[in-house]
Amino acid sequence: MNPVTHEDLVKIKEEVNSKVSKNWISVGLSTCGIAAGAQDTFFALKNEARLRKLPFEVRRSGCAGVCAQEPLVVVAAEGMPVVTYGKLTKDKVKRLFDEHIIGKKVLSDLALNTHDPKQMRIVLRNCGEIDPESIRDYVARDGYFALSKVLKGYTPEQVNEEMKVSGLRGRGGAGFPTGIKWEITRKVEADQKYIICNGDEGDPGAYMDRGVLEGDPHSVIEGLAIGGYGIGATRGFFYIRAEYPLAIERIEKALKQAYLYGLLGKNILGSGFSFDIEIRLGAGAFVCGEETALIASIEGRRGYPHPRPPYPSVKGLWGKPTCINNVETLANIPVIFLKGGPWFAGIGHEKSKGTKVFALTGKVEKSGLVEVPMGTTLREIVFDIGGGAAKGKKVKAIQTGGPSGGVIPSEHFDTPVSYENLQKLGSIMGSGGMIVMDEDDSMVDIAKFYLGFCVDESCGKCAPCRIGGKQMLGYLEKITEGRGEPEDLDKLRKISHTMQKASLCGLGQTAPNPVLSTLRYFENEYKEKMAHKAVAAS
Repeated sequence: MNPVTHEDLVKIKEEVNSKVSKNWISVGLSTCGIAAGAQDTFFALKNEARLRKLPFEVRRSGCAGVCAQEPLVVVAAEGMPVVTYGKLTKDKVKRLFDEHIIGKKVLSDLALNTHDPKQMRIVLRNCGEIDPESIRDYVARDGYFALSKVLKGYTPEQVNEEMKVSGLRGRGGAGFPTGIKWEITRKVEADQKYIICNGDEGDPGAYMDRGVLEGDPHSVIEGLAIGGYGIGATRGFFYIRAEYPLAIERIEKALKQAYLYGLLGKNILGSGFSFDIEIRLGAGAFVCGEETALIASIEGRRGYPHPRPPYPSVKGLWGKPTCINNVETLANIPVIFLKGGPWFAGIGHEKSKGTKVFALTGKVEKSGLVEVPMGTTLREIVFDIGGGAAKGKKVKAIQTGGPSGGVIPSEHFDTPVSYENLQKLGSIMGSGGMIVMDEDDSMVDIAKFYLGFCVDESCGKCAPCRIGGKQMLGYLEKITEGRGEPEDLDKLRKISHTMQKASLCGLGQTAPNPVLSTLRYFENEYKEKMAHKAVAAS
């Protein structure tokens, strides 16, 4: 087909929206839904509609975030309100048709109230709403209009300035201002520049990026293309962990569609800007989430981190200026340019602008993906959105930021979530994992688990991480086995501070966080394990 123009995008949007059926059923077919049996539900719905000769379009969607209620099904029937049903397995399909579609009665025991006033969906705006394998569905919701707007009306310098005005900070963990990163890369003179989407999401319990890649792949492609224009890159890469097969499949399909429509490749939208994207797969090494190790992996080398400076913005992929942004960061970009940097900057808290997607998991009643404005308190996230601890237990703490994050006790849950506030509490934002712990969890065991993960995932290149992590793990094992000594706690602190100061990359620098934070707030639990030893010896 011929490359589309801006006018073609407008026509596609109008055409798709004009043909929206009054009778449709949408099934969440991302990894969480598929694991809960959504594919069986999907085919059962299609078969039932066919057998009954009813004019219902049964279509797929991505993850809507309500993961604890999968399989998730949304039903729109003429003369009825649009209803979202949870845990609608294939054995309930006939009942759905009998009672809801034929009987015009809502199934109250399965119906969900998905409107949550505390959430604000920017990154997840299309997830659960569109077919992630349809570029036309994406265009119908203003997809690629931001790219068109940028290419028609912005210089690269204006793009970077708008990003600085927005206040968007990198959602991969470090929180570096995105506009400044783009501007630095733009100013470096080079014959070739690259931009990379970091989809190497490796934190236990975190799946924000997977949800976006599976549920709205075109938004990330569009954000990557706008970023490429802003920094002067003509080539982009997706770096996605191989353990995300569905995310990879949907990005591959989305890229083919974008090329077919002329939204990637040569002379995009007649602007003279050309941009190509390739996919590279990670082999499951946690350290490859670190940007210099990621670059080494794309180049075909072992995923070792390298000292900085020079930073990738100056000397990155194949020695050329390279900008790396994570999935969530890029998914924000199209909305920022459609609604303006000042609009985005008006959302959030102090220096932390916009929204943040969190994977709320662990001992919580309503696990799933949540997106809230920065500044929302931990209490609101855990209790108002998550429903508190499962099985009637008391919430004891929450761990933010993955294995490199810290454990925050419940008495600090009224803290507004921001990069700075979490650091003050001894944790980090990270990529957005939030794991809830209840009264039964031992904080010493928690610290040992996360440190053990970091020890396993250390690349071993630098001694502080390689040796220090192993030493710390040895002390934690000694304490949990009832052989701990009081001086072990001082040794844990000393090694932690050494690792923070001397480790080569962020893995080693942040690996002690779970230990330091549990020592800060739950030192009594360490001492209790030592007291048991003293009693046993007497």
